[in-house]
Parts: sequence; structure tokens; C-alpha cells
Amino acid sequence: MRSALIVGLDGLTLMPEEAAFLGRVRPAGLIVFARNVASHDQLAALISDAITAIGTADALVLVDQEGGRVSRLRPPDWRELPAAARYAEIYERDPQAACAAASAIARLTAHDLRRVGINTNCVPCADLLFDGADAIIGDRAFGHDVEQVVALAGAVADGHREGGVLPVLKHVPGHGRAGVDSHLALPVVDTGLAELENTDFGVFRALARSPAILAAMTAHVVYSAIDPTQPATTSRPVLDRIVRGAIGFDGMLMSDDLSMQALSGGLAERAEAALAAGCDIALHCNGDMREMIAVAEAAPSLEGTALERFQACLAVTGPDCGEPAQETIVAAENWLMQLGAT
Repeated sequence: MRSALIVGLDGLTLMPEEAAFLGRVRPAGLIVFARNVASHDQLAALISDAITAIGTADALVLVDQEGGRVSRLRPPDWRELPAAARYAEIYERDPQAACAAASAIARLTAHDLRRVGINTNCVPCADLLFDGADAIIGDRAFGHDVEQVVALAGAVADGHREGGVLPVLKHVPGHGRAGVDSHLALPVVDTGLAELENTDFGVFRALARSPAILAAMTAHVVYSAIDPTQPATTSRPVLDRIVRGAIGFDGMLMSDDLSMQALSGGLAERAEAALAAGCDIALHCNGDMREMIAVAEAAPSLEGTALERFQACLAVTGPDCGEPAQETIVAAENWLMQLGAT
């Protein structure tokens, strides 16, 4: 049996207590951060050791490699990737070229990730950009316009999927209007339901129909028009009525990081609330063993529909897709040079 849980690790090597924890809990996956990365070989060894400890290769290995400021893997060992806003700039001049660039760079990124054992990237960030909102989204957004964000986010998802890397759509049903950083406090969005459905929710409704997107991450944001007390992550009305209902997303739904300060209560309580609200998997990122144990005690085994969704995601990551076509590599590297990234 597998736990409905994805966890982080503390450092550059797998500690004995971490190996024991992974073997006992058998989480659905791992997530990698900059604290885990020194070199290609070191990261590949860490991931290999962790997968061995879990006892099965059927595990999701995640990273946040959006580009720009949200890049856990950085030069000189990894390519410098552009922020989403750079694609938005191209889109204003040439939408087709912008989507081609996003897809080609995503395909090349997927190849780089697979080389060290990472099979899941927490992209695309499909939150709309709103004037006056907190800068936590900012240049991570593909723009203000629904059609533009859908096109560019879809291209990123397609490129990763073609490379055998599972894209994780975020932050459903929309983080763009948040007035505070959910890492630090709980954002409350008071926008009316009709407007949300045509804008924020509309982006995710369109992307939920993409065959490339089988996984999504929730937003730690209160939408007062639907649930005035609970953020989406722990709100049954938001996840049932909006994410599964109006948006129509039927893939694997994971929480955003449970250790973020937007959530209240102990770690076990947060995990229980997210899973009870309708998340398939709880995500805990900081590698703190005491917190991980608390979350693991609250996380049930994956079973039923949640297990089926997890297995569908694993199927994306199974085949080794090899190097991209030469023309894709050339196109991606040319775009990276034009965008000032290498």
C-alpha cells in the first residue's frame, strides 16, 4: 500500500532516519528543493537512494522548475529558464511563436529532469496576473488574458508530457487575485462568483480538458463567494463545486505545501482537512522529520479513485522518451539565447 503523501528531504544525502521513514510510510512521491541539489550526480544519487528506500520505482519525483525566480535547479549544472512573463512578451507580438518557444523549452527541460530521475514538474502556473495583487505570482503568470494564459500554459504542459514528465497544473482554482503571499498569510478573495467563473476559473476549466494535464495543485486561498471560512485546499465546497464541478478537473489533485502559513492548525490537522475536503494527496515540503511523521499519521493509504488517478499519472512518467528531436533542441536553445537564458 502507498500513502496519500508526497514529502521533501532535508539535505544533499539521504539520512538513515529518512530512509527508515520512507520504507515505513511508502509515500506516493518526493519533492526536490534547492537544499537537495549540489550537482547532477549528487541529485541523481539522492533520488535513487530515496526510491530504493520506498521500495518501488512507482513514485512521483517532483520539482518546481517553472523558470525565473521559481527554479530549484540552477546554473552552472542546469539551464537558466525564463520566467512565464517572458513568453507573455513574445505572445503580444507573435502568439504562435510564443507557444512554440514554450513547448520546445518545456520539452528540453523534461529531458534534463529525466536525466537525474525527476519525472514530475510543478508547472504550468496558470494563475492570471492582476494589478494590485501580491507579487508572489507576478512574473510567474503568463499574462492577464484568459486565452493567452490557456495557450501558453497548455504549450508548457504539452512539452513536458511529450518528454515523459508529468505536469502539475497550479494553483487551482486560481491564486492570481491573492492580496497576500500564502506562504506567509491566508489570502481572501472577495470577487463575485460570476466574474471568477469567467476569468480565474475559466483558465483552469479550459486547461482541465487538455489530455496533457492529469494532475493539479490547490491554492491556499479563500474564495468568499463559495466558502467564506476555508481556503480551497481544505474546502469541500470549493473542491467539489468548483474544481471537480464547474472546472471539471477529474485528475489527481494534490494540496499545496501543508507547511505554508496560510493554513492553520497542526500538521496532522491540516493533512486531515485537505484530504477530507477532496485532495487525493497531501504535499509536505520542508523535510522536517517531526512534521512529516505527523502528516504521515494523518494520511491514509491510496485507494479507490485516488489510487486510479495516481496510477494514471505514473503511466505518463513510465516510458523513457529519450532526447528531443534535433530540431526541437535547436529551437529551444535558440529561444533560450533570445530570452537571455541558457
